[in-house]
Amino acid sequence: MEIKLKTFLLLGGLTVLLVWGGSFFGEGGMVTAFIIALAMNGISYFFSDRLVLAMYRAKPISYNDAPLIYNIMGELTQKAGMPMPKLYLIQSATPNAFATGRDPAHSAVAVTTGIMELLSENEIKGVLAHELSHIKDRDILLATIAATIAGAITFLARMAQWAAMFGGGGNNRKNNGNMLGLAGMLLFAVLAPIAAMIVQLAISRSREYLADSEGGRLAGNPLYLSSALKKLSAGVKVRPMNNANPSTAHLFIVAPFSGKSVMNLFSTHPPMEERIRRLESLVS
Repeated sequence: MEIKLKTFLLLGGLTVLLVWGGSFFGEGGMVTAFIIALAMNGISYFFSDRLVLAMYRAKPISYNDAPLIYNIMGELTQKAGMPMPKLYLIQSATPNAFATGRDPAHSAVAVTTGIMELLSENEIKGVLAHELSHIKDRDILLATIAATIAGAITFLARMAQWAAMFGGGGNNRKNNGNMLGLAGMLLFAVLAPIAAMIVQLAISRSREYLADSEGGRLAGNPLYLSSALKKLSAGVKVRPMNNANPSTAHLFIVAPFSGKSVMNLFSTHPPMEERIRRLESLVS
C-alpha cells in the first residue's frame, strides 16, 4: 500500500508540474501539449509490445520448445487467477527477462537463452512471478500515463524557452508583470524537464519494488527471486546486452547494461542491494 500511495503521489506531482507549465500559456497551451503527448504515448501503449518484441527479435515459443517455462507459468497464472501470457525467447547470452502488454489479456513475457542456462527452476519461478506481477498491476499503463504527462511537460518547457527568447508569456505577463513572468518561465523551462524525468524514474523504481514483493510471494518463497537477482546482476556484468535500447531498459528485470557511470544516477531500476535486502526481509 505504501508503494502504491507513493506512485499515486508521484503521478500527482507530474500533474502539478503540467498545470504550472500550462499556466504560462493559458488553458490552450496546456491542452495542446497534453494532446500531443497523449497521441504519441497512446500509439506507444497499444503497439509497444509488438515493437519491443520485434526490436529484440523475440520468437514465440511453444510447450515443446520450453516445457519448464510453460509449466512454471501455468502454475503461477493459475495461482494468480490470470490468463496465460504469450511466451517469447530472445537469442542472447545476457541473462534477462521482461514483460510487456497493456493488460493481462494482451500481455507477453520474454526470456533470454542466457537466463534459462543460468538459473535454477526455483529461480526462474521467481523471475516469472516478478514479471506476472508487473502485468497484474498494469505497470505498462502506469508508465504510459507518467510518460504522457512528462512528455507534455517537456513540450511546454520547450515552448517556454522559445517564448522567453522572443518575449512571450501569454496571459501570465499581463497578470504578473514582464520580469516576474519571464523569470518564472525560464525557471520552468530549465527545471521542469529534469523534475519530470526524476519523477518518472521514481515511479519506475517504486513499481520494481512492488513487483519484487508481490512476485516473491507469488513464487512461494521470496528467496527464489533474491537468489535469481544476485545471479542476474553478476551475469549482466559479465555479458551485458550491448545492443539493448536505452528506451526499453526499464522493461527488463535487471538493467541490461553493465557500465558504471554518472548515468547510473538516472537508472530506471532501484539499487540491486536494496532489492535483495527487501526480499530477504520478507522471510526474516
